[in-house]
Amino acid sequence: SRLHVDQGTPEARVFHRDAPAAPRASQKPSSSISLGALTRERASMAAAKATTALAKPATAEFVVSKVDQLVNWARKGSIWPMTFGLACCAVEMMHTGAARYDLDRFGIIFRPSPRQSDCMIVAGTLTNKMAPALRKVYDQMPEPRWVLSMGSCANGGGYYHYSYAVVRGCDRIVPVDIYVPGCPPTAEALMYGLLQLQKKIGRTKKTQVWFNK
Repeated sequence: SRLHVDQGTPEARVFHRDAPAAPRASQKPSSSISLGALTRERASMAAAKATTALAKPATAEFVVSKVDQLVNWARKGSIWPMTFGLACCAVEMMHTGAARYDLDRFGIIFRPSPRQSDCMIVAGTLTNKMAPALRKVYDQMPEPRWVLSMGSCANGGGYYHYSYAVVRGCDRIVPVDIYVPGCPPTAEALMYGLLQLQKKIGRTKKTQVWFNK
């Protein structure tokens, strides 16, 4: 090493071929020159990580949505309703299940037991004495289960709306999915209500909702 005294203050410098030269006062540090490039590189790496993180949930979302579609296709094509006839609407319900309309071609087959059914058709006037039995039968049905209210009496009391002994709508006792109006509704109306129930089942997203929690 040697001392340079031509610039005023003595300064010690080491001369070595592998050592980097000391920057002069007029030169900017190399770190400030590459700061913009370093910032852009970090931003691109963060964007790549975010894209990778979003790709995995999107793939899983696609899978669970397809699972929902498959399960819903099987459920809506095999509705097994349980008859709960309470009044004259039950006659039209029997008519719908007979050979003229043939609900079996839609996969809708009436079952005699609530433990084998996934749909309840409440057809007729629901009285206060019958309400506990309706709820008990509904609780015996396995999940998932649906309820179809058939006729004005089941929807809101109908002709007996102001009677002291009538429940003003079966939806006060059990949750209702489809309402079929009429007094009594025709067999075509009941069939249309069942087809609407199939569409509702097809839009269910239980697996997808569970995945997003």
